Amino acid sequence: MLQLTIIGKPITKKNSQRILRNRRTGKPFVAPSAQYERYKKDFIIQAMSAKPKEPINNPVCITALYYMPDKRRVDITNLMNATHDLLQDSAIIADDSSKIVKSVDGSRVLLDRENPRVEILIKEYEE
Repeated sequence: MLQLTIIGKPITKKNSQRILRNRRTGKPFVAPSAQYERYKKDFIIQAMSAKPKEPINNPVCITALYYMPDKRRVDITNLMNATHDLLQDSAIIADDSSKIVKSVDGSRVLLDRENPRVEILIKEYEE
């Protein structure tokens, strides 16, 4: 079992994109926003304290509680996707595919105006 808390307002990856041009070819491509890039950097730094020696490679259940600073509606699916990608980027889980992330039971969005954060609990998956 692994538990970590990431301080800061949770940001989705898909709803905060920008279109840029490749300098060499001139072709447009979609890139995450600067806001998401800052969140990703902060996430990885904060996740270092809970990082296992080897990335988790067995089936797990991930529960995430998203404490948002306001009551705006947010897409929990996009929040979960961003969290899974960031857990993989910070080498906590080996892959965010269904082979490893078997369940996301109990994940929900809550309100905390003073202390926005994400509380993540990763436990071994039991059928």
